[in-house]
Amino acid sequence: MARAAHENVAWGLPCQPESRWPATLAVIAAVLLYVTLPDRLTLGPTWLVPLLEAAVILPLSIDAPKRHAREAFWHRVAAIVLIAVVNAANVISLVLLIRGLLEGSRNEASQLIFGAGQIWLTNVIVFGLWYWELDRGGPAARCRVDHREPDFLFPQMSTPGVAPPNWFPRFLDYLYVAFTNATAFSPTDTMPLTRWAKVLMTIQSMASLLTVALVAARAVNILQ
Repeated sequence: MARAAHENVAWGLPCQPESRWPATLAVIAAVLLYVTLPDRLTLGPTWLVPLLEAAVILPLSIDAPKRHAREAFWHRVAAIVLIAVVNAANVISLVLLIRGLLEGSRNEASQLIFGAGQIWLTNVIVFGLWYWELDRGGPAARCRVDHREPDFLFPQMSTPGVAPPNWFPRFLDYLYVAFTNATAFSPTDTMPLTRWAKVLMTIQSMASLLTVALVAARAVNILQ
């Protein structure tokens, strides 16, 4: 009954299959940001993360270039592993950045500040990927008629008249949510509806605020 009541709104309809390439390019961008970090902001050999990512990206891109309703279980697991590896590497870099900014010398400060910018950008990419991968069960689940209720409320979903009847969020929409959350430290036009979405957005805001606050404090210290 509840499903019938909202069949005419954007989020009640199944999404169309979505290309994996925008998200894949975002992962590649995150990896490039990681490998260009200063050595003191990475743990272990720098080539390890790109190697792990390539081992997952290549088979996925060849075997499943689109996310569709009949997606194999291992494709979804591999996509989550892909994001988790980038996320773990960025968390480690953030911890090393905090230590470096608190204990590093003035000669290293400019290098660390530039590294902070790379970590901040990676933070945006990673959470955009998480939002895209988890909302309503993921891109494949969103293609099914029986998908669960949305975790994010986009403006086009609450005001269907401003978008085409078959509108649905794609990866760039989730990346935009991550970017605005990282800059405003709060939701802007897209609201989190479920607890996990609120928790993820809170964690992202905290990481972003911590990075910006430490960089600002260090910059002031350099100028004094």
